[in-house]
Amino acid sequence: MAVVGVDLGALHSKIGVARHRGIDIIVNEVSNRATPSLVSFGHKQRAIGESAKTLEISNFRNTLGSLKRLIGRTFQDPEIQEVEQKFTHVKLVDVDGTLGAQVNYLGEQRTFTVTQITAMYLGKLRDTAANELHTGVTDIVITVPGWFTDIQRRALLDAAQIAGLNCLRLINDTTAVALGYGITKSDLPEPENPRHVVFVDVGHSSTSCAVVAFSKGQLTVKATAYDRHAGGRDIDYALMQHFAAEFKTKYKIDVLSNPKAMFRLAAGCDKVKKVLSANAEAPLNVESIMNDVDASSRLSRDEYEQLIQGVLDRIPAPLHQALAESGLALDQIDAIELVGGGTRIPAVRAKIQSVFPGKTLSTTLNQDEAAARGATFACAMLSPVFRVREFTLHDIAPYAIKVQWPRAADDTDDDTELVVFPRGNSVPSTKVLTFYRKQPFEIEARYAEPAALPGGIDPFVARFAAKDVGPDAKGDLTCVKVKARLNLHGIMSFEQAFVEEVEEREEPVQADGDAQEAPKKKRVVRKRDVPFEWRANSLDPATLEKFKEQEAQMHAADKLVKDTEDRKNALEEYIYDTRSRLGERYAPYARPDEKEKLLAALQEAEDWLYSEEGEDASKSVYAERLERLKALGDPVAFRHKEAEERSKHVSLLRETLNGYLAQATSADERLAHIDAKDKQAIVEKCATVQKWLEDQIARQSERPRDADPVLTSADIAKKRDEVIYFATPILSRPKPKPPKVDGAETPKGEQQQQQQQQGQQEQPAEEKKEDGPVEMDVD
Repeated sequence: MAVVGVDLGALHSKIGVARHRGIDIIVNEVSNRATPSLVSFGHKQRAIGESAKTLEISNFRNTLGSLKRLIGRTFQDPEIQEVEQKFTHVKLVDVDGTLGAQVNYLGEQRTFTVTQITAMYLGKLRDTAANELHTGVTDIVITVPGWFTDIQRRALLDAAQIAGLNCLRLINDTTAVALGYGITKSDLPEPENPRHVVFVDVGHSSTSCAVVAFSKGQLTVKATAYDRHAGGRDIDYALMQHFAAEFKTKYKIDVLSNPKAMFRLAAGCDKVKKVLSANAEAPLNVESIMNDVDASSRLSRDEYEQLIQGVLDRIPAPLHQALAESGLALDQIDAIELVGGGTRIPAVRAKIQSVFPGKTLSTTLNQDEAAARGATFACAMLSPVFRVREFTLHDIAPYAIKVQWPRAADDTDDDTELVVFPRGNSVPSTKVLTFYRKQPFEIEARYAEPAALPGGIDPFVARFAAKDVGPDAKGDLTCVKVKARLNLHGIMSFEQAFVEEVEEREEPVQADGDAQEAPKKKRVVRKRDVPFEWRANSLDPATLEKFKEQEAQMHAADKLVKDTEDRKNALEEYIYDTRSRLGERYAPYARPDEKEKLLAALQEAEDWLYSEEGEDASKSVYAERLERLKALGDPVAFRHKEAEERSKHVSLLRETLNGYLAQATSADERLAHIDAKDKQAIVEKCATVQKWLEDQIARQSERPRDADPVLTSADIAKKRDEVIYFATPILSRPKPKPPKVDGAETPKGEQQQQQQQQGQQEQPAEEKKEDGPVEMDVD
């Protein structure tokens, strides 16, 4: 069972796996530790991750990124219209009330929801982990921004299901960072005097802050705060606007009107940003940005910081908010840990430092991989196959959730709503709500402060409907209790509805002599379940199943395209490789007619491969073409291989024969107990094989190199095994124990010597083979 944690990022994602008694961040197919968060749709297949990155410029209208910024949103959401649209060139559309993308896929216009596209990306991460671990991957923990709402979290869980993944937990990214920090610490204090650490994460698209209390075996999140629009991409966008305006004047080109030019400029701006993190000035050079213009400029750090001042000014606010809500004074903070690529920018660090004057900003964690490591630890803690140090997480809810209901005609209570899970409520958490009703009723869960939610996200959380509710036996109101839960994922659900029925039972009393005792009565409370229905923002089972089938079909189609390309590449490689070798190393091993025929077949295959028919053939056709060429070329390759390897196998057989002959004819006391007939049998067997070898070598030496060999490496290896299996059982036969004389036991010293000799004789007579290192305890 694999243990996998994923830090799902707006720009790229990292995959952690638990193995070798630790956590590893694995690499993808091009050996990068971070996989671009991109999905690209083409006329033959989908490209995801690294392959999508290579198509980002050429196929920009069909390549979508920033998936975690889009999932769970609607097309009408103001943040989508005003913010996210400027970071993508894909046409975003409404799909049954949720956000989708319209792309050209397999030569036709298709529409996919962002949930489906996120599932495609998660499937790629799943395959990357499976290839690394050489086993299937199902269980996973995924990081999410702490500001994700119920609908966003449910959409990500749906995406995981579509990808065939069992998400054990959605963990807030700052909580994952805190877990990775605390679980490895062996010096945490007692709960009465916890260590308080502030984690500041300035990522690609947002800034997060969490204040966490650590003590032995646990962490408690005391407060969190966020700015969803203060990250690296906002800095890049400010730089791009500046240089675009400069180039409009300097080169008379409008970069912002050309998407490809924008990509080239954005890449240049990212380099400038990184250079200015360590230098006072940075150059910008973009070759052929548009209209064959090579654009260049320079930027000083002072100018840079002025350009991004708007982004910098947003960073202190969430830090102040988190510190205030934690209830801690500045002198109670023990450490400030920085993560996220944005914290490498000196101006960003200066803004963070201004909130914590006199405190040292620490970077003991891996700034890019801390969240992925924490997510993997969380997965290992939930997995039955890994033993992890006992460590408890106490996370909190970012938004208050209330339930509301219409006033009942027979309800004397004036209240029609109740905050069930206030902001900062612990996660997970269960609450029991009590309602007095004479008839079926409904309640609705909503976020209590819609203005605090991201953009225009609907505050609706869930709707609950109790069935078969009527008056009690006396005709009064029935007390119905509803169990609501905020689970590990941070999403709310209704788990149970019940009525408590009290029954008084008489307990039997034992008579004690003539005394008579009154029977005792015992109150028994019995729960009777009330049938109910509830719904939330998750996909309905039918839609979920449909999306699963579509994803499975697309995944299979992608694999077929890849396998077809692999077969095509294998055919092309065989053509060029074999042709080259025929003129060099294979030349002495091919007869003139063979060479002529093979060269003609290679040329014919090459002409076909680059024809219109060969450009787009099926996998089976490429495989058939390759097999036809191999039928002509493999005999030549076999002769060459045999000529190269035969002498090595001959030497190995001779060494084996000489070794057994030496043992069978030696006067070694350790072999004195072996019958002479058996030793002679070994000598005769070795002589027979030796004669066979010399005869075959002589026959082979008479054959030209372009003829099939009469002596092959396989034949020699078979003869060697034959000798080993014949001689080893004889020479490793144990020495019999000496008989007792007149009931006397063998002296202890002699007995030990005999046992030692017997142990030595039991070792195989074949040449010694070194084993691997033996583990031992070292004091």
